[in-house]
Formats: sequence, structure tokens, C-alpha cells
Amino acid sequence: MGISENELKRDYPNLYKEITSSTGEERSIKVDRGRGYVPSIIDFLQRCDTDQEGFEVVDFMEKRGEISKHYAESLRKRIAESGIRSFGEKRVPGHYFKKFR
Repeated sequence: MGISENELKRDYPNLYKEITSSTGEERSIKVDRGRGYVPSIIDFLQRCDTDQEGFEVVDFMEKRGEISKHYAESLRKRIAESGIRSFGEKRVPGHYFKKFR
């Protein structure tokens, strides 16, 4: 799908002006890669120090309705059988700052 120059000029006059009056300068923008990131239950579990903390996080998320009862049970079983570190290495404060920098 394309748009003719006349349609662009008529429908989007400011955009047309910006495109056609380009000075040839390069512009750069910075994109915030972390914007809009919503951590999952696994992200929260990776911050736990002990299995008990992991159980508390699962209970909390289940009570809030963030995870289903079935998923909560499977997470509890995994913590009980394999431990909290089975979800990955511990995430320390500043993890996402470093990741999305």
C-alpha cells in the first residue's frame, strides 16, 4: 500500500513539510528498550533467596489472580523437587538496568 505525494501533502501536511525540508542532517533517537517490560512470575522467583520465599511469591501471585491454580501447583512442585535455583540464577538489584542499558 502506498500513498501519493499529493495525498501525503493533503492528509499529513506537517509530516510532508518535515520530510521535504530535510537539511540532510542525520538524527538519532534513543529507544528505551526496557519500556513496557512486565516481569513474569519466573522473574520474581529468580529474585528469591530461599525456597520458602519462592512459595510465598507463588501464593501471593495466585491470590491476586496473576497465575492460575494449576500453574501455581506446578511451580510449587518444581520448587519442592528442584529448588528455587531451578528457575535460573539469582537476579540481583540492578539486573534490568544492566540488561536494558
